[in-house]
Amino acid sequence: MAERQAGIQVGEEAGAEQAIAAVPTAITAFVGRCLRGPLDQPVSISSFADFQRVFGGLWQPSMLSYAVEQYFENGGRAAVVVRVANGARCCSLALPAGPDTLVLRARAPGTREFLRAAVDYDGIGDNEDDRFNLVLQRVRAPGSEHIEDQEIHRRLSIRPAAARFVVAVLADSQLARVAGPVPSCRPDPTPPSDPRGLAGYVASGPDGDDGGPLSDYDLIGSATRATGLFALAGVENFNLLCIPPPARDRDLGPGVLLVANRYCRERRAMLLVDPPQGWDSAAQALAAMRDWSLPSDTASMFFPRLLAYDKLRGRFEAFAPSAAVAGMLSRVAGHTPVWAATLGEEAILRPGLRPLCPVDDDHRLRLAAAGVNIVPTTRRPDRGSPETCTLAGPGAAAADWRSLGRRRLAQMIVASIERGTRWMLFEPSEPPTWQRGAAQVRAFFAALEEQGAFAGHEPGDRWYVVCDERVNRGPYRERGMVNLLFGFAAARPGEFHSWIVSHRAGGSRVQAVSPNLSGLPRTGVTQLLSALDLPVAGVIQP
Repeated sequence: MAERQAGIQVGEEAGAEQAIAAVPTAITAFVGRCLRGPLDQPVSISSFADFQRVFGGLWQPSMLSYAVEQYFENGGRAAVVVRVANGARCCSLALPAGPDTLVLRARAPGTREFLRAAVDYDGIGDNEDDRFNLVLQRVRAPGSEHIEDQEIHRRLSIRPAAARFVVAVLADSQLARVAGPVPSCRPDPTPPSDPRGLAGYVASGPDGDDGGPLSDYDLIGSATRATGLFALAGVENFNLLCIPPPARDRDLGPGVLLVANRYCRERRAMLLVDPPQGWDSAAQALAAMRDWSLPSDTASMFFPRLLAYDKLRGRFEAFAPSAAVAGMLSRVAGHTPVWAATLGEEAILRPGLRPLCPVDDDHRLRLAAAGVNIVPTTRRPDRGSPETCTLAGPGAAAADWRSLGRRRLAQMIVASIERGTRWMLFEPSEPPTWQRGAAQVRAFFAALEEQGAFAGHEPGDRWYVVCDERVNRGPYRERGMVNLLFGFAAARPGEFHSWIVSHRAGGSRVQAVSPNLSGLPRTGVTQLLSALDLPVAGVIQP
């Protein structure tokens, strides 16, 4: 359980006595344009009603809004949304303050951010002429009494040295900030709105702006400032990333795909890539894949695009399919293991969506060989469906990573072990710590084995765990580092996919490694563990 306060994340992690919990496998992150809401800030939602409340619902210029709707309509359960904008401007609110004005500016940009404020001196002493109370509200529409959010700030001060200086207090506000200099006089009390004495408010002005269509730079953002897709740095865990097209008539640029794919690799997530708009037939898609420029084992594509009813336009329109597919993956996660070769008969999109073009069985198989999946819209027996694949393509460095199921299994295992052994950060790098960590990870692998995660391999040759002096020699221990090496069997007999997680003060790191078995028989776990008696310099090669 984690709590975020004032930019600091406080988390309670599993201890050595607790079993390692498998991380979720279908939390989907979305990055794109929204009607309203906080900018460059990840917001967790669990329904489209949540999205409407925070981000304003469907909006014609926002392909992300339609994507989130289709995600939840197809069974999505958990999502993280990052709103980005291009040149959007925040509305302002002017509070009279004697001969001057205290200007507040909305925290979130756009024309649909309707704020109002009221000032009073209730509970303020006659000798406290710098103090005032401020009520901030977001309302559904100008003149509306439907309050969507409210903040009450008592005993604010216009004096910079005061503990309740208005600039400092509103720096933590979710609604508004102080814009410009603070006047020398405190804001005037807001007069009642009518003779009955009802509270009066000062409304924000019409100077907000929604900005223009998104550019590739807006979507990519900045890792330094944690904007764009890099705003997801504040999210502990997500598994699928959807970046909807920036406009109805535009595809994502290659730069966005390149950076997003690299970021997903770092975060152990899958990028769901939408087929370009020009792919209007299976033959066209197959021909275009010969020149596809982004082969990747951390990305997956589903074809074709989908026809869905556009509630705002009142007609069927073509939409990118990734969000609906992500929703379907989320729905079947409860009864289909993440490592399944195919998605199963229940993995079909909900009624109301239909493929933009037909795909016959021959093209289905040929596209799968090229690394493209077909959007499941009808039930098909598993024996008639090709294995769900990544975009790694025929030239993949590791043949296993052409399988979407095995790639997602690896991501889940690595993320679960890294997170579940963080207690090692606070323990000495000594044999008792190593033994507890190894036992914890072995129990995790054994549980996966019982569920069928490593079928097709002989018992005893399915996985391994090493956390002893072979990977924790003197130089590591001197730096306070605890290394834990683990892996599971590859499809090719005698080979393993291996990682080492390193815990030390300041954080944890996971790295894919290759145990140095040069010149030795590679027939299973026994030989691999024997080879680890080599000097440490030859054990792990990045």
